[in-house]
Amino acid sequence: MKTEGRRTSSNIEDRRGMSTGKMAVGGGIGAIAIAVIVLLLGGDPSTVLETMQSPAVESGSVTSSPEEDAMANFVSVVLAGTEDVWTRVFRESNLTYRQPKLVLFRNQVQSACGYASGASGPFYCPGDEKVYIDLAFFDELRTRFGAYGDFAVAYVVAHEIGHHVQNLLGIINEVNGKRARLDQVSSNKLLVRLELQADFLAGMWAHYDQKMFNSIEAGDIEEAMNAAASVGDDVLQKRYQGRVIPDAFTHGSAAQRKEWFRRGYVTGDFDKGDTFNADI
Repeated sequence: MKTEGRRTSSNIEDRRGMSTGKMAVGGGIGAIAIAVIVLLLGGDPSTVLETMQSPAVESGSVTSSPEEDAMANFVSVVLAGTEDVWTRVFRESNLTYRQPKLVLFRNQVQSACGYASGASGPFYCPGDEKVYIDLAFFDELRTRFGAYGDFAVAYVVAHEIGHHVQNLLGIINEVNGKRARLDQVSSNKLLVRLELQADFLAGMWAHYDQKMFNSIEAGDIEEAMNAAASVGDDVLQKRYQGRVIPDAFTHGSAAQRKEWFRRGYVTGDFDKGDTFNADI
């Protein structure tokens, strides 16, 4: 991804120098289930976050390696790109895009959705309109799942911002209202459609970022699609449970995630991203 000369975002909240007291996440969920949930992207925070009494918080200076600093800068550039893209897209529909904050943290963090460990992976919290990312996740994505390249990182950020777009448009509230009245299997199926739409929106961001900044390089889209596929429910279930259980999907299969990202990138048209009424 070409980033030379591009601005960074002012909406980065760096909490890497903060530490909190002891925390438990997941409360009684089996180890395999935790592993699956933890490694999914952009899930419902309520599935991995447990509201607890507020622990002590200590602040300190941020110490980081040059590699981590470079990653933080890249994430900030991508975030700025999402701000520019979605501001334009919303304006074209006579809407106002409210920019979210992106929180960088280490190990564990407090959000309006509760507390999470770095193992929870990146997530978006509708309660405070913030994206939370432990940069160590990108090492995991590369070393454990083979999702290499800077555009794999960009895809992760864009997917979480996709959830923010859904939140601003009232889609998350609508989906959560429906899920509350459904059985677990039906609720999971609705959640899959929500996640696939966030993948579509990540692709839609890439479409406009290329249009506005000529940012896409050879291999970038393949990197993003590989990252999407690497965290498909079927891939993770097979890896951690040894079998695939479609009724337990919460994000979509590898093929579905790749396809909906591709559709967003190719069309750049939000009307083509109605995963809730599409044959997925």
